[in-house]
Formats: sequence, structure tokens, C-alpha cells
Amino acid sequence: MSPRPKVALDLTTILEAAGEIADQHGSVEVTLANLAKKLNIRPPSLYNHFDGLSGLRKELAIYGLGQLYLVLAQAAIGVSGDKAVIALSKAYVQFARIHPGLYEATLLAPDPEDEEVQQKGAKIVELTLRVLQAYELEGDRAIHAVRGLRSILHGFSSLEQRGGFKMALDADESLIIIIRAFLAGMGD
Repeated sequence: MSPRPKVALDLTTILEAAGEIADQHGSVEVTLANLAKKLNIRPPSLYNHFDGLSGLRKELAIYGLGQLYLVLAQAAIGVSGDKAVIALSKAYVQFARIHPGLYEATLLAPDPEDEEVQQKGAKIVELTLRVLQAYELEGDRAIHAVRGLRSILHGFSSLEQRGGFKMALDADESLIIIIRAFLAGMGD
């Protein structure tokens, strides 16, 4: 039997591989055995990086939230107002399209109250609050707007992933119409 090739194993390499499994086969297929097989290592080697399957799922959720944040932040650079909200919205939906399993993993952290998970999620909330500053929302009203926007984007992404938009209409155009209606309603 030939020896296994040495793989430089760091947490990022492991999480990228886990994200690929999630995107190709669904987040439930991200197991220690499947990940070890993909990385061509033995499963016990993964315990050097996290504590079992729940540790892997937590790290994958944190990684996914970080990747989502980067995509959203990039989309928001250099634009403001309606253009920024639309750019952020399109980037969110596109992330869910390109990385359906990784996106799902962001929602399935074993303990959503975990401090590290909360910190990564909070960065996305803070970014969204900054994008919405153009609408002069303050306090609870600003948080309600963030929740509303997230609900729209998650609902749209979830429906699309489950085949809910089969009509011969451009889904991106639908998204923009929905976001414009949301923005028009924020003034009320």
C-alpha cells in the first residue's frame, strides 16, 4: 500500500474542503469521515483542529459567516443609499447560489449562542446597519430594518434553492423589485 501524500493541514484548508463538500452534497454530508476522505487523511487527524463533529460544524458556520461578510462588504464598497442596499442584497443571494451548503452551514451552528458565532454574525449586522445609515434609522427601528432585510434575503434564497421560482421570470429582477418595495416602505 502506498503511503498517503503529506497534506499541509491548517484550519483554513480543512474548512475550504468542508465548504466544498457542503456546496456539492449539502451540509449534512459534512462529516469527519467524509472530510478526512476528501483531504486524504485519517479522521483522528481532524481532532487536532476541533472537537468532533460539533466543533467542525461550529468552525464551518464561523467560516461561512466570515466568507459571507467579505462578499457583502465588497459589494457595499463605493456605493450608498438604494444602490448599496441593492448591491448588498444581490451579493447575499449570489453567495447563497454559489455556496448553498456553506450558506446553510451558517444557519446550523450547533450553538447559535456561541460567542464566536455571535461575533461573526454581529459583523454582518453592523455592516448592514452602516449600509442603512443613509435612511437615518436609529435604535430599534434600524435593527427592525436589518431584520426585515435579512428575512427577505434569506426567504428569497431559501425559496430559490428549493426550486420555488420555476416561472419564466428573471429571479434577479424579482429580487430588485422586492428590495425597492422594502426601501420604499422604510419611510413609513
